[in-house]
Amino acid sequence: MVSLALNLARVLPGVIRSAVMVSVSVIIPTFNRAHLIGRAIRSVLKQENVPLEVFVIDDGSTDDTEALLGRNFPSVNYWRQANQGPAAARNLGIEKSSGDWLAFLDSDDEWLPGKLVCQLEYFARNPEIRICQTEEIWIRNGRRVNAMKKHKKYGGFIYDQCLPLCIVSPSAVMIHRSLLEEVGLFDENYPACEDYELWLRIASRHPIGLIETPYIHKYGGHSDQRSREFEAMDRFRIQALQKILREGFISESQRNATLNMLETKVKIFAAGARKRKKYEEADWAETLLRSEYEIK
Repeated sequence: MVSLALNLARVLPGVIRSAVMVSVSVIIPTFNRAHLIGRAIRSVLKQENVPLEVFVIDDGSTDDTEALLGRNFPSVNYWRQANQGPAAARNLGIEKSSGDWLAFLDSDDEWLPGKLVCQLEYFARNPEIRICQTEEIWIRNGRRVNAMKKHKKYGGFIYDQCLPLCIVSPSAVMIHRSLLEEVGLFDENYPACEDYELWLRIASRHPIGLIETPYIHKYGGHSDQRSREFEAMDRFRIQALQKILREGFISESQRNATLNMLETKVKIFAAGARKRKKYEEADWAETLLRSEYEIK
């Protein structure tokens, strides 16, 4: 591990030039998951050979999350805020933490041993890259399942691949703090798809590395998943696509790809809204986007 540390000190910004590796701040947002968060925290504390600090940001839980952490995980930094959503919770963790590298973990997921070391080794080999993710193992209702083709992960300059839906998993990511200082934090105006919006901003300018070994157990199927709170997640993706078009820093080819995806999502969203008899939502999408981007 000493050789890895010295290599990290040589190629990565902000590293203390010694046999001590760069610090990693782990940020776990949570809301009413006292029954799950212990599994997530234990998977972090099992990571070896990486000095780290762990932050749990409680987004206004009404269960016994705070008591559980105080009793079972006294070394974890606990911060509580009024319920504002995962974007604000992650941003608070970023603000309170001090590590050069940031790693996020959703409170219903868990890491496998060696995740953080593997990512730091990846950055040491690829000093031009400041964000990477690993592959993941999907578990739904207690059973391992294969991810659908649309969820396939890619590495490199992957802006076009990021347009349809979120293919970068927050629980799989490690990112250098300087990259967020450049592109901005999670947008707190998004109650969902806040990660999709941030990855678009990053992918439009920077490569995103991919480690093809799975280091995540990504759990799903439980009733308190964030995506179950909203009927149509594409509403937020449409807003994210609008935002990146307005900001104007994407290339011409990226703009064309974004417009094409926007048209596709508007049609899907509007059709779904009309099927659910949400006529105002359908009119919002069609009228706004037709007038602003001349989509027919």
